[in-house]
Amino acid sequence: MRGARAALVFLTRLPAGRLQAEDFAAAPGWFAAVGLLIGALQAAVFVIAALLWPPELAALLAVAVGLLITGGLHEDGLADVFDGLGSGSPKPRALEIMRDSQIGSYGALSLGLAMAARILALTALGPLAPLLLIAGQGASRAAMAMILRKGPYLRASGAGTGMTGALGAAGGVALVIALIFALSLTGWGVGWATLGGVAGLLSGAGAMRLWAMRRLGGVTGDVLGGAQVLGDIGFLLGVLACL
Repeated sequence: MRGARAALVFLTRLPAGRLQAEDFAAAPGWFAAVGLLIGALQAAVFVIAALLWPPELAALLAVAVGLLITGGLHEDGLADVFDGLGSGSPKPRALEIMRDSQIGSYGALSLGLAMAARILALTALGPLAPLLLIAGQGASRAAMAMILRKGPYLRASGAGTGMTGALGAAGGVALVIALIFALSLTGWGVGWATLGGVAGLLSGAGAMRLWAMRRLGGVTGDVLGGAQVLGDIGFLLGVLACL
């Protein structure tokens, strides 16, 4: 279970005890399971908030809680990718921009649009939002793990360093079970609209990976974060399109 704890430490700010550096090699297989946990916490906030306020505020609070739990890890990656790749700079300069902690205009715009899309999608989903928060957060982090596994990872040191190897038996099983649970939960709630969610997930995460591959020839931790955000939004929009 050290891989599960490592995934929790890597993806969230939740306490998980002391770990060794080598524990993170097994973390990717547990990304989806941690995503389900994050989604469950967001779903709980949405349900409670919806009892007190309009769905727009419930959606906003659920998104805000997600940002608090993760420290905005994936959203920071999304902004960095858009700053770096959106600049049109050559690969070395683009990677340098992506590592810069300051946010530029492309990053700010992408972040604002992504947050707006999430909140509007959850508002439109209404009572289905809690269920799809859980499923989307889990499935989009499964996409992260698969993109990381496929690679190639570009940085000698970075967020994904040390996690690019095989998932391992336990990690592989955990990833499959978490993904099946996410899709089964979606199927139970929205039926065949699940296919739209899968298509949206693959489109969002796949577009981010394709952009990185064409411009950089590989992926970075920022690309993984951006893939999670776009994959999750794509999942929500895909389900909405089929309802």
